[in-house]
Amino acid sequence: MKRHSHMAMLSAAILLAPAFSTVSAQDSEEPKFKFTPTGRILADGAVYAPDGDGFADGVAIPDVRIGAKVSYGKWSGKIDIGYGFGKLSMKDVFIQYGFNPENYVKVGYFVHQFGLNAATSSSMKPSMEVSSCDTYFNATGRNLGIQYVHDKDAFFAGVSVMAGTSISTPASDYGKVSVGATTRLVWRPYHEEGRVVQVGMSGWYQSAMHKKLTDDEGNPYVSPGFFDFSCQFPTRVSKVNMLGANVSDAKGLVKLSPEILLSKDRFALEGQYYYMNVDRKDGLHSYSAQGAYGLLRALICGDSSYAYSHGDAGLAKPGGKTLECVLGYSYTNGYDSKSQIFGGISNDYSVTLNYYLNKYITCRLRYSYTNVWGSDVMHKRHENIIQARIMFKF
Repeated sequence: MKRHSHMAMLSAAILLAPAFSTVSAQDSEEPKFKFTPTGRILADGAVYAPDGDGFADGVAIPDVRIGAKVSYGKWSGKIDIGYGFGKLSMKDVFIQYGFNPENYVKVGYFVHQFGLNAATSSSMKPSMEVSSCDTYFNATGRNLGIQYVHDKDAFFAGVSVMAGTSISTPASDYGKVSVGATTRLVWRPYHEEGRVVQVGMSGWYQSAMHKKLTDDEGNPYVSPGFFDFSCQFPTRVSKVNMLGANVSDAKGLVKLSPEILLSKDRFALEGQYYYMNVDRKDGLHSYSAQGAYGLLRALICGDSSYAYSHGDAGLAKPGGKTLECVLGYSYTNGYDSKSQIFGGISNDYSVTLNYYLNKYITCRLRYSYTNVWGSDVMHKRHENIIQARIMFKF
């Protein structure tokens, strides 16, 4: 009997083994919650010539950030809080769901896909500072909204619906909320390490901004539609306004931006053109502005070629112990005599050296020559700027 009993138990174990194996496999495939702290510190120093008239040589810590990334299965999220010059501000705050590796949807407060500049954060720009035209056109500012991204093979597409409100201001303070939509469409027949050919087009429509005001008798009312555009000289140690325009009686705006990205081994070329038109009420002439930037990049030592970043549709950050040289040019024309709105015109020429010590530390040294004229917020002038930065990012 004992022999038959042992045989029966052995037979049952053999029969049940696949079932236990399946349960174990299912347990191992159970999603795991992952928490990753994030942060960055920027330390800048700058010298100006001529100094004075708003500029002062010095040092600053313009940006300190602390946050976290979380993930659970197909769900992920991020929260990022920034501190600079005595002010706290919310940066990225979003939830993301990935249907598969090629498609995802994101909801929250973040930089939406619009042009090649959306591929990198402000502190990761190879030219050290965001191009003046990108800043003036509010092309890569954060907005509340929802975004869908398709990223597969030769095609990349991002589509967003947004609300033109601040994360720190309730909609009731606006009286009437601005709404808009953006899209970025990219074709990249070659996008592997050492060889990238990419062209794209981005579009943006947004209804006018409004404010909730109070008349002399204390009655609330909603202001006429408007848009504000502005840009400072490309430095964070001294903050000096360079371009600025207030467009009143606005109905809505349209932005268009073609882009190009070429890379071969150690060399890369990227550029973007911006066109904007703001339609206005009561027969007022619309306001038009345009701009462009271009970067010629070269790896001097370290990495032998540029890599590609799929999720951003742009070049990846070079590897450790790599020295890069970047020649840059940015042009912004916000001067429109037909509408009698004089936002100003500027040119910015720059040379930047980037040393990527490792994945956490980057050192930058930049020289730029910037001139401006025809601006309502700044007289005709030029500025030579030499600045250096050490960035710690994790």
